Amino acid sequence: MKKTTATLSFILVFAGAFAQNITGDWYGLIKAGGSSLHLVFHISKSGDTYTTTLDSPDQGAKGLPTDKTTVTGDVVEIEAAKFGIKYSGIYQVDKKSINGTFTQGGAIPLNLTRDNVATIAEAPAPRPQDPKDFPYKQEDVVFENTKAGNRLAGTLTMPSNGKASKIVVLISGSGPQNRNEELFNHRPFLVWSDQLTRQGIAVLRYDDRGVAKSTGVFSTATTADFADDAEGAVNFIKSRADLKGLAIGLMGHSEGGMIAPLVASRNPSVKFVVMLAGPGIPIVQLMTKQSTDQMRLSGVPDTTVTRISEVSRNLYTALNKNPGLPTAQLKQTIDNLISQDKRLSDAEKKNLIESSATLVSPWFRYFMGIDPASYLTKVKCPVLALNGTMDKQVDSETNLAAVKANLIKAGNKHYEIVPLDGLNHLFQKAATGGVLEYEQIMETVNPAALEKVVSWINQLKF
Repeated sequence: MKKTTATLSFILVFAGAFAQNITGDWYGLIKAGGSSLHLVFHISKSGDTYTTTLDSPDQGAKGLPTDKTTVTGDVVEIEAAKFGIKYSGIYQVDKKSINGTFTQGGAIPLNLTRDNVATIAEAPAPRPQDPKDFPYKQEDVVFENTKAGNRLAGTLTMPSNGKASKIVVLISGSGPQNRNEELFNHRPFLVWSDQLTRQGIAVLRYDDRGVAKSTGVFSTATTADFADDAEGAVNFIKSRADLKGLAIGLMGHSEGGMIAPLVASRNPSVKFVVMLAGPGIPIVQLMTKQSTDQMRLSGVPDTTVTRISEVSRNLYTALNKNPGLPTAQLKQTIDNLISQDKRLSDAEKKNLIESSATLVSPWFRYFMGIDPASYLTKVKCPVLALNGTMDKQVDSETNLAAVKANLIKAGNKHYEIVPLDGLNHLFQKAATGGVLEYEQIMETVNPAALEKVVSWINQLKF
């Protein structure tokens, strides 16, 4: 899925003679595989209590909360439940920096400094496809998911002549996303919204729960909860007199590409669906294929790829066999499987056990139990399913074939399945399809994808 997120935890250890001066902002730049990512840590203190928030400017993420910050002598430990990361460093008195190592899968050098100019320099430059003008109406809106009680903030765009006959709700992929689905200094939903609205199609896009201006808690939510949020958007459109006559469509990317048909399968107010890299095969199969493809892109030997894939599949199966098991007991079950698996080295066992909290998080547990057939076989409205043939997160061939087969089972006569040659998971023209390319590619969405979606929606008749 987009930007891979599940419950992650990170520990930052700062050792040095001036731990009492760690409060304030620390800036760093991660460089790996030709890609770079800026991070900002904000450490504050109230009485004897330290707190920390994290920014990832290139991904449009700001003020991400952490769970606990402790300072013992010269050592600081920061714990959070959002990113599978570890950072350890030593405070350098003379240079006023923290030199250390950032770990997420592999170890990467990361030095932190208080000097914003030295590491961040300037704000990331706009991408070529970022809109430079907005020749249509824009309105900030807030709507409610009455089931959860959270309020979603978003932007409604309408053609300037007010003559739209259709409105599209954009549903983001996995991980905390703002209304532009911002990541790696790309704003795909801003680009999609702009193109659709310029062509006479109204659009509603919104911040995920707990992100930017939306309320609610993101970290404990599941795909089912995000589907309820999307349904809140549908209800909001139906509640407005000026929008009541519009045909409502749902367009989701990645995990959002599952949520769109899921909502459509139960809500007759949804008149059409666009799946952008939406899964069609059971998620256990999808995640196994995704991890296999990513390892191969990283140059991992085939024997290791096969071995780790078998281990992963075994753990995923264990998750699905124990849906009602309390989290602590499930984690112990998973940890026992890892420690007893003779295919793993001691180092691999240690790393997997340290990250097993990810596997038993609410989102991941629910996600791994999903089979898209359960809702795709009930979708009767028109469906457009697109995948890039270079997508290494949601494999184009297997997932599009499964989407088609499931829609046929539904008796759906109004679908189109489109593989887009050479495009990746974000629908950029790609060389390898790897995640590290996303930032380096200048285009945000390839014109072929934009044109196909716009023309398909505009030809629909209701």
